[in-house]
This record gives sequence, structure tokens and C-alpha cells, in this order.
Amino acid sequence: MKKIIIGADHAGFDLKEAIKPCLAEAGWEVVDQGTFDRSPVDYADFGGPVAMAVATGAFSRGILVCGSGVGMTIVANKFPGVRAVLGLDEEMACLSRRHNDTNILALAGRRTDAKQAAAIIAGWLATPFEGGRHLQRLDKIGQWEQKICQNSIEEEKP
Repeated sequence: MKKIIIGADHAGFDLKEAIKPCLAEAGWEVVDQGTFDRSPVDYADFGGPVAMAVATGAFSRGILVCGSGVGMTIVANKFPGVRAVLGLDEEMACLSRRHNDTNILALAGRRTDAKQAAAIIAGWLATPFEGGRHLQRLDKIGQWEQKICQNSIEEEKP
């Protein structure tokens, strides 16, 4: 069974709960990193662990939900190897897979209903990466990630 990791803040909680059955019906084992209720929390506390799990290869895909989807997208894209997209519609999500090989989908809990989210997720999960000229672009992003990580390590040395 394929595994996917998901997380949300309080503003994304309801949508996260609504999409879990859709993922399970599509054959995905869902690992939920929280939050587990509507109590106010910081999105970075839930986006970070999901992005780390994808960045380390523990999961190939993840889904994050916050009010606008923007905060989760920002957090996730701080992790090397993560290519997160804010999927406001199915076309945007599918293009992100086709051209950018995105591995985290962020959804806007305050703008996206469960039916829309199910369509966006289904398209995103089913769309393959085209490779070709797009792979060259991803390689360039990887080179920047290496430079940034190397500079961070050198700055930490005494």
C-alpha cells in the first residue's frame, strides 16, 4: 500500500479530516501528523515534520493544509528536495506534477471545499512527471539547494 503523510493547522483541520477518507479509498495509507482539533496552533509546527519526512525520503508525497495554503507552502519549500505547490485548482496541481515533480501539495482550508480538494488531490496524485526539459530545471534547483546547504554548514563552523 502506498503511504502519504499529511498535516494541518487549526484552519486546515476540517479539510484535512475530510480528505483522509478520499485518500484511503484511493489506496493510500494516511499518516496524520496533526493537528487533531481546531485549537489555535502554528502551521510551521505541523508543516515542518511533514516536509522533513518527504525531504528525508521517508515519504514520497505529502499534503499540507492551512487557511490559505501559503504558510504551509513556504515552510515546506525551506526543506532541501521538497517541491511544494499551493494547489488552488486541479489544473495548477497537475501542471505542478507534470513540470515540477512536486512532492507536497498545499491546500487552502478557507478557500477549498472537500469536493474541490478531492479533485485536486486525485489529479495531483495521478499526474506523472514529464521529465525531459523539466528535469534540467529541477537539477538547477538542486544545485542551488546544495550551495545554500553548504554555505549554512560553513557558517556554523567555529
